Parts: sequence; structure tokens; C-alpha cells
Amino acid sequence: MFIVRYRKIFFILSALLLAGSIFAPFLVGYHLSTDFLGGSILEVKYEGERPDQVLTQTRLEALNLGNFSLRPSGDLSYVLRAREISPTEKSTVISALSDGGKLKLTEERFNSVGPVVGESLKKKSYTAIGVVVFMIVLFVTFAFRKVSRPVASWKYGLATIIALAHDVVIPTGVYIVAGYYFGWEIDLLFVTALLAILGYSVHDTIVVFDRVREHLRTNAEHGDREDFEVTVGKSLKETYGRSINTSLTIFITLAALYLLGSDATKSFAFILLIGVIVGTYSSIFLATPLLVTLEKLQKK
Repeated sequence: MFIVRYRKIFFILSALLLAGSIFAPFLVGYHLSTDFLGGSILEVKYEGERPDQVLTQTRLEALNLGNFSLRPSGDLSYVLRAREISPTEKSTVISALSDGGKLKLTEERFNSVGPVVGESLKKKSYTAIGVVVFMIVLFVTFAFRKVSRPVASWKYGLATIIALAHDVVIPTGVYIVAGYYFGWEIDLLFVTALLAILGYSVHDTIVVFDRVREHLRTNAEHGDREDFEVTVGKSLKETYGRSINTSLTIFITLAALYLLGSDATKSFAFILLIGVIVGTYSSIFLATPLLVTLEKLQKK
């Protein structure tokens, strides 16, 4: 099959995308939200028309709030994320948001997250991603424990690890670059999206792996000595249509959420969109062809 025969081309493409994504934080930088750094979140809703965002930001910059972000929410609201704001400063901030009282607004919420809590959330996010990856690899290794020829069962887990790293690093790099232009931050919603991408990616990969396992079992029962490369190519041919159709359905849903949803969910929908594209690519062009490469290395 074309994908298996020319797998090195797709491996090189993945390597280039990974390299670009790894260097993205060093090239454009990134911003952690108050979820991780600690600080205050203030949401206000205006009566009538919401003021211009640029003018509102200009008024807030004069208050020495540090590295803050001001995002639209819904049709009439703004969400301000900044360093920890004291009660006295809060009154000044609201005055700036209301242009000195000229605009009528209502305070919807005001929350503060201390730096200790933010650091705890950061560690828990790392732990959550690590535990999910470990459990996925453990499951794949267990599920394919009876498949030891021509590729050892643990190598299915190895291929899964590589695919998962690919499917997390590239969307992260794209999100960081997009965040540079749109002002997006890395927050708990971003971590939630990564966990969802991990689940989707491994689901798509296991479908193809399972078809490889079925063909290997059938070949063993009938005594067929089919080349492993042919088996993998046949398995891909039988499943890539299903993978693309499933991904396309999810893509359309997420695209609608991104285009028609509120500004608060745009960054979440965006990274999921990239994750679906990258996850579909890796299950077809990376994870399964990688089994052929591991099988050939095993023969040497």
C-alpha cells in the first residue's frame, strides 16, 4: 500500500511538525493563565452596548495590573484576568471598565486564585496527563498481549506512545502560535482539551491495530505466511475510510462550535480541531506504518 511503502516521507513530515511545535514556545513565547500563576478573575456585563476592547484595555493598562488579559464573553460581557487584585484596586478596575462611571455594568463574578493553589493545579495537570498516557499504554500492551509475532506486543504500546506524543506536542505548538496572535492563554480548559485529544487519538489508533491483530490471527489459523508489511497495508486500507468519516463528523461539529460558539470556547474548540486532524493523521500515517519499521528493525 502507498502509505506503508512511502512511510518514511510521512515520518519526515511528522518530525518537521514536531520540531516546529517544540521550538514554538521559544520563538513566540506563551502565557499561563491565572489558573496556574494565581491572580484574579473579574467578569462584568454591560447594559446596552459593550465598549470597544482596545479602548478598554488602554484604560486598564494605566492601572499597573501587570500581564493581564481582557476577553469578550457573550455579547455584552468582558472577562479580566490579572494578578491578584485587592478590594481597593477592584473599585479602580471597575471604574476603568465603566469609563469612570459613564457606562453601566454589573459585576457577574470575582474570584481570586493564590499562587500556591495555581502551582498545585499545574502539578495536578502534569499528573493527569502522565497518568492518562501511562494507563493508555498499559491497556494497549495488555490488549495485544497475545500478539507476539512478528512484532512483540509491547511494541504496539511503543508505537502508541510515539503517536500520543505526536498528537499532543503538535496541537500544543499550533495553539501557542495561534495564542500569540489571538491572545489565548494556557489554562485548565487547554489541559482538558489535551486529555480529550489523547482519548480520541488512541481510540482511532487501536481500531487499526485491532484489524492488524485480526489479520494476523486469521493468517495463523490458515497457515498463510503473508508478509507483515502486506498485512498492515491491508488493515489500513480497510479502516482509513472509517477513520476519516468519523473524524470528519467530529470536525464539522467542532468547526460549528468554533465559528458560532462564544468567544470563551473558541480556544478550546480550536485546539480540539487541530487535535482531531493530527490524531487522524497519526493513526493512519504514523502509528500503524511504524509497526512495519519496528518489525524490520527486529529482523536486523
